[in-house]
Amino acid sequence: MLDQMIILHNQKMVQNHKGIEMNMITKVDQNEARDTYKISYIIHFLLGAGNLLPWNALITAVDYFGYLYPTKHVEKVFSVAYMTSSLLILVLMLSWSKWNQTMSLRLRLNLGFSMFVLCLMLTAIVDWINWDQNGTKVKSNATYCVVVVSVVVCGLADGLIGGSLIGSAGKLPKQYMQAIFAGTASSGVLICILRIITKVSLPHTPQGLKTSAHFYFIISTTVLIVCIICCNLLYKLPIMQQHYTHLVQDFLPCSRHKLRDVARTIKCPAFGIFAIYTVTLSIFPGFLAENLESSVFKDWYPILLITIYNVSDFVGKCFTALYVVKSTSKATWGCVARLLFYPLFTACLHGPKWLKCEVSIVFLTTMLGLTNGYLTSVIMILAPKSVPSSEAEIAAIVLAVSLGMGLVAGSVLGWFWII
Repeated sequence: MLDQMIILHNQKMVQNHKGIEMNMITKVDQNEARDTYKISYIIHFLLGAGNLLPWNALITAVDYFGYLYPTKHVEKVFSVAYMTSSLLILVLMLSWSKWNQTMSLRLRLNLGFSMFVLCLMLTAIVDWINWDQNGTKVKSNATYCVVVVSVVVCGLADGLIGGSLIGSAGKLPKQYMQAIFAGTASSGVLICILRIITKVSLPHTPQGLKTSAHFYFIISTTVLIVCIICCNLLYKLPIMQQHYTHLVQDFLPCSRHKLRDVARTIKCPAFGIFAIYTVTLSIFPGFLAENLESSVFKDWYPILLITIYNVSDFVGKCFTALYVVKSTSKATWGCVARLLFYPLFTACLHGPKWLKCEVSIVFLTTMLGLTNGYLTSVIMILAPKSVPSSEAEIAAIVLAVSLGMGLVAGSVLGWFWII
């Protein structure tokens, strides 16, 4: 009896000792993984915003570029040039197995944001040269070519930054991927707010358009410079040093065989991402800005709809911070279900009178933005976690390529508009 009591006492002592050790390990892990004041989350959010801000600035100032180059299809040329060059870089990153070893993540981010800054500055300089002292336009053909080239370079920078951010976030905890995509949506909201401010405060004249365009470029350049600072600050945060150490340890060169295996594993969510942006870009912004009219809101109607879409997209991407669907298959079916937006918008355009009202269009636009934001964020969070950690970065880049292909497909459909 005494022996049994001694044995039980020793077992309890061992269990208590193990419990103390586990508590100590847990506390150490929590201390190591602590993101003080959510700084790393905020930086990823800001980098996501900076990644898409130049595009939003260029496309929002398209009315001004349309005035400068009235014989050119500025909006369509900008869309195809930007999206195609961005996709080219993403495909290159995916097919070149040693890109991660040749250029560090820090170098890629600094290079990409520097390209953004230089291109926006070049666009502003060309815009200044495009006017003489009497306020008339000069050298429109030459300057148009320079502007289009700067848009192409911006697209290359977008692919470099986007692929790098999404690829690295594929291995990080899910909140960082959510932060990046919430940041991309926030840039659209910011530019819409600036557009509303300039439309209200500035006259509807060439000088007013010029001032508003310069306003976009100044704000965008300022944010991009802050992003360059944040790229270098990110590496000094203890939590990110810990994560990046694990990334380097887990990284294995990607062979074509492994790339095919990863692509095959996530083919359904990759198709879902492609479907999301094919549908979205074929409706937004072209159809919302050009095909709809309102006797109530008049020339404010396109701006209102684009703002509603951007705000809804932002809300959808932020909602994944609270709840994420656990199944990629359900999210993929949700992406396919978005094809219903085609007949729904067609009904609002050509259907009965009770559907041809602003309420119906505003509701559909809200749902278009919410589903785009939420489903994109869900798939980009879940799919890289469905493969081994050493393949998560490749999986995230495969998804980024699918996203880019969807953007290009949607932009091309925008030329013909299938509704």
